[in-house]
Amino acid sequence: MNRPVTTALAAALCLLTAACGGSADDNGTSTRTSTNTTADSTSGYPVTLDNCGRSETFEKVPSRVVVMNGASVAEVSTLLALGLQDKIVANQQSYGMSEVAGRARAIKALPTGGIKLNEAYDIPREAMLGLRPDLVLSVTTYGFEEKNGFATREQLEQVGANSYVSPQGCADDPSRMTVADSYQLLRDMGKIFNVGDRAEKLIAASEKKIAAVSEKVRGKKRPKVMVLFSNMSMGGNDFSSVFSKGIVNDILAKAGGSNAFESASGTTFADLSKEKVAATDVDALVVLSYNDPNPAAYAKKLLKEFPQWPAAKNTTYVTLSDSMYLGPSNDLAVEKIARLLHPDAF
Repeated sequence: MNRPVTTALAAALCLLTAACGGSADDNGTSTRTSTNTTADSTSGYPVTLDNCGRSETFEKVPSRVVVMNGASVAEVSTLLALGLQDKIVANQQSYGMSEVAGRARAIKALPTGGIKLNEAYDIPREAMLGLRPDLVLSVTTYGFEEKNGFATREQLEQVGANSYVSPQGCADDPSRMTVADSYQLLRDMGKIFNVGDRAEKLIAASEKKIAAVSEKVRGKKRPKVMVLFSNMSMGGNDFSSVFSKGIVNDILAKAGGSNAFESASGTTFADLSKEKVAATDVDALVVLSYNDPNPAAYAKKLLKEFPQWPAAKNTTYVTLSDSMYLGPSNDLAVEKIARLLHPDAF
């Protein structure tokens, strides 16, 4: 049964790609104790970032961080991967599962601030200001728009809070997002919290793992893959949560595959009829869970519904969650998909 998504949430879901990720050497260590950033929280400061055309200057390590929902887990996962969970006073991000052992549990254990979310499924202005943040993270500029009932970046600045919009969130265009954006998010958080060495180690380990996988599948035929959310409706057609563009395509390419519906839309998601899906050869299926406890059941349902697919004839599918979106764990998705598409290479 499809779970309808409101226009606001669907708009936010467009930046999951947000979504709307530890990783090669993290391996679940997001549950470890927090990194001791510096003996003096002001040592090495101030630091300045250019973010969406705004100059954000940090005078010390942020200690009251609020992570907005935005239908993402990229921001909270990045903080956990860097060992910064004790800096979070309110987190609204969760997918209920993760490819990283212990991460879903670690996210669930974070404080939420006891906030009642607004109709856009995020933190309203007065509640945000009441949290007394010194840093607010949002996956897109949408989370700082006054017309949506949110605190603006200017209003946050007036109360001494910095703000940050994740890569590609400035233009609200996730269709151009790549794995490099996940690394940029890590680097930016590393700079803000003075844990740049840790960020660079995570990035280097991820790059090394992805390069090794890509080398194994180099020159092989690229199967056509359908990537979509499990049990989710975001448009008017039967298949409205099918990925067409964005970071999933970069991950598929690195894993030796291609998106079967890349030409179906110029935006991140394609809104497709059942007939269009049935007429397309799908060699493999990647079903993504967004708080769906049983995405495998949905995958099996699709394979049964479209028996003409090569994917159905060979039962070729994998279920994933946060590793397919912006975040620190894209290397896990690359390896899992590569093993699905090219088992003989491993």
